[in-house]
Amino acid sequence: MRWEDREQSSNVEDRRESGGGNPNFSGGGRGMPSMGTIMFLWPLVKPLLKTKFGWAIIALGGYAYLSGFNPLSSITGAGGSTNTTINKKVDDKQARFISTVLHDTEEVWREIYREHGAKYREPKMVLYRGSTTSGCGHASAQMGPFYCPADQKVYLDLGFFNELAKQHNARGDFAQAYVLAHEIGHHIQNMQGTLSKVQNLKQQVRGEAEANKLQVKVELQADCYAGVWANRANKRFNILEEGDVEEALTAASAIGDDTLQKQAQGYVVPDAFTHGSSKQRVEWFRKGLTTGDIKSCNTGI
Repeated sequence: MRWEDREQSSNVEDRRESGGGNPNFSGGGRGMPSMGTIMFLWPLVKPLLKTKFGWAIIALGGYAYLSGFNPLSSITGAGGSTNTTINKKVDDKQARFISTVLHDTEEVWREIYREHGAKYREPKMVLYRGSTTSGCGHASAQMGPFYCPADQKVYLDLGFFNELAKQHNARGDFAQAYVLAHEIGHHIQNMQGTLSKVQNLKQQVRGEAEANKLQVKVELQADCYAGVWANRANKRFNILEEGDVEEALTAASAIGDDTLQKQAQGYVVPDAFTHGSSKQRVEWFRKGLTTGDIKSCNTGI
């Protein structure tokens, strides 16, 4: 995907240095130590409090910590200098990439809304590591990327993309772009009133299976909206390179409910689908990509 040296979105809330990833070390040495750090070190610190020399050691350690050096690295394994530098560079590049994709979604959806005589309301994207808080409650890396309609923010732990590549064999930058575009699709649904409509319908149907069918329609429409974005973004910014579409289709297929269920339990339970089968996800993304028209994304909700 062509993205280097293009504008990034300003609607990014970067919490990657706020802690939550390592229970014994928080914030890259620039903020206050976490409670986990304090509890971990208390047996070592307590004897030092009894002597002036001990207080001096504590003061030096505190100064080093607040200056950006992690004195706990030899104890906890956090903050090894070489690996941290390399990982930070990779992580920052990925953050720049996904911020560029967010900017592309803003431009595309602003144009689409303008065509329909409406104004697009841009969502925020929160980048974090490990865990954070959201308007919809606790957010953790295990949850994967998600959109919270309560605060109109997309929450993303960049480590998810490593999982997507290694565990689901869905590699490539455009696979990652598809993931964000799907979540932005939920923001569009929130603006349209679709999410609240479906939530009300879920309360009227009987049984979890029927509620799941409604949710599948929501997710497939978000896949279609992601395809619409890809179509429009390519026309406007010429972003697609050879193999990019295949990357997105592979990602859509890899996170289909049937594929994930087979991997997890060896068999498929269609009534438990909440996002759609691999075939459905591919078909709806492809429909949006082919047409570039949100009218083609009517999944029956």
